[in-house]
This record gives sequence, C-alpha cells and structure tokens, in this order.
Amino acid sequence: MLTTLQPPIQLNIENLITRLESGEALLRDTPQNLVEVVGILKSYGVVLDAYSNNLIYIADHQFLRLFPFFKYCNGDRSLARLKKHWWHDRINYEYAEYCMKAMFWHGGGKLDQFLDSPEFSQLAEQAIRARWQGNPALLTLHRIFPNYLPEQVRQLCYYSALGQFWRVMSDIFINLSDAYDRGEIANIPAVVAFILAGLVADAGRPIHYTVAIKGQPYDLLPPSQGLTFLMDVAVPYVEAVFFRGTPFPGTVSYNAQAYQIPQGQDQFAYGALYADPLPIGGSGIPPTLLMQDMRHFLPEYLHAIYRQRLRQEDDLRVQICESFQKSMFCVTTAAIQGLAPHPLNTTDPTERAANRLYLKGWLRRLRESRLVRMA
Repeated sequence: MLTTLQPPIQLNIENLITRLESGEALLRDTPQNLVEVVGILKSYGVVLDAYSNNLIYIADHQFLRLFPFFKYCNGDRSLARLKKHWWHDRINYEYAEYCMKAMFWHGGGKLDQFLDSPEFSQLAEQAIRARWQGNPALLTLHRIFPNYLPEQVRQLCYYSALGQFWRVMSDIFINLSDAYDRGEIANIPAVVAFILAGLVADAGRPIHYTVAIKGQPYDLLPPSQGLTFLMDVAVPYVEAVFFRGTPFPGTVSYNAQAYQIPQGQDQFAYGALYADPLPIGGSGIPPTLLMQDMRHFLPEYLHAIYRQRLRQEDDLRVQICESFQKSMFCVTTAAIQGLAPHPLNTTDPTERAANRLYLKGWLRRLRESRLVRMA
C-alpha cells in the first residue's frame, strides 16, 4: 500500500503572537507541561549550582595554569574525590565548558566588545606578566606568540561571567520549585512570570572579574565597565546557547566541501531550542552530559511520570531532554516579554504594531525549532 508523505509541521505565527499578547507562553499551558517544566527546572537548578561553582573556581584558581589536571575538583584533591572523578561518579563539568565556549565563539554584546578593546589588552598584559614573572621561558613564548595568552585570558573571563550568570539562574529555578511545592505556581504563565520577575530583579546585577596573582588583585572585567547580568551576559547566552550552539560531532560532516554546516555563524541553529532529543546518549553529543547530570536530581513526581511511559527508563535521557526543551521555551518566553519594546498586552495601536514587528522577528527564528512539536 502506498503512503503519502505528510507535509512538515508549520508554526502558526499569528496564533502564537495572539497567545503571547494575551499573556500565554510559547509552550501550551497543560497540567502535564507544568509538572515537567517545574520538575526539570528543579533538577537543572541543582546542576547549575555545581556548574556555576566550578566555572568560578576555574576562573579564580586555575588562572593560566598550563596543565589544569584538577580543575574539576574545586580544590578538593582528596583520594576519595579523585576516585569519584576517575570512576566518573561526578558532575559532568565539561558541558559547562561547552556552553562557555559557545558564548566565547559566538560573542556578541558589550562583554565581547570590551574583550576586544585596547583597555582589556592592557589589563590582560598586566595579569599575564604578573602570572609569569620570573619565568623567562613563558615570557619568551608570550613575545613570540603575543595573541595566545591574551586569548586564554579572554576565555577565563567567559568562565567567570557564565558562572555568575548561572548563579542567578540556579537560584531562580530552585525558588520556582519551592514556590510550586507551596502551591503558588498553578500554570505555565505563572512559571514564565516567576522567571521574568527573577530576571528583572537581577537585570542590573554587576558582572566583574578580578583575579588574585601572588596576593595582588588584577581587574580583568572591572566594575567601571558597567557590565550587567541581563544585557551583557543573559542575552548573549540566549543567542549562543539557545539559538546558535555548535554542530555536534558525529551528526554532521565538518568537511567544508560537504556543505553540511552553514558558512555564517548567524545561520547556526544547533542550540537547545532546535536540538533533536533522539541522539541524546550518543557519543559526541554534548547535551548528553547535561541530561546525565539532571537524571541524578529529578524530583520523584517527575521521575514517576517517566517510568510510566512506554520505554520507562530505557530512554530516560531523551525524556529529560524533551522536558528540558519545554522548560527552555518558558525561559525564552520570559526573555521575549522582558525585552519587548512595550508591554505585550498594550492596547495602544502604535505600541501594539511595534510589539508585533518585534515578536515576528523572534518567531521567524523559531520556525525550525522544536516548538513546532509543542506549540
């Protein structure tokens, strides 16, 4: 019997705009979605706490260390800790570095601009010379390759900035779970409102980075630059990790002649909102590490739902990934609401037209995302 191919699912942009204007979220408000989103964000908040602590530890205590063998130990080099590390009974901090490198590579925003400025080059040079004072071999290497060590310092700035960003997000997600447990969160719009309130509360939180070298402080992201949580870290993070990401090894060819990877970074669509959950668990798929970490901290009510499904524990990482993507569309909704030129429920025709133009820009980018299977 012949079968016909079904046309691809299309996002109805006008319907989504209407939903957003009426106070709803990109993700549909259902009891099932609510449980999945809150439960997975509880687990994610615990994992982000660990990621944040490690990124900040690396930035502060592994500054320009040539062979940072113990960077994932957070200063604990006891035999018990090393055994857990060697047996892989630990948090996969590699995923945090994957996100950091995605931000570092895609750049964007005031933080990226400052790291390319002459002022930062001067600050980095002072820190590099202080770090390798009395080491002629490394200083000579620095003179021969003058761009290498400054590039490492730029990367360490992203370690610190992302760690500070995740510190805030971890607290928001844990507090959201606590509010849900108290019966204060009853639907998806309430989840979005809670996240948005947390983003707004910390929007102006300063982002700065000072490293201590031989007892002396060296500013690398000085407070005088006025870098802040929302516009200088959160927005570039959404762009780099939610939308663009990087191609997963083993799923596409890196051969330029194969044309499987877009030539322009602005055309990348490998972020968390687009990734196919099915490869999760495969080699070379960075989100596998995150899903593996979150499975250890799932609330029992969410874990029980997963066990009741067709494959039960056999595709647990895939189920976690699907729930995680649902939660990220809630975070994206909060970002859309917070960055809108006017309140989305405005009745002023001029403001409403400006909002619609703004929303269409977001939704066009989401056409190929996983939202088509959730909206």
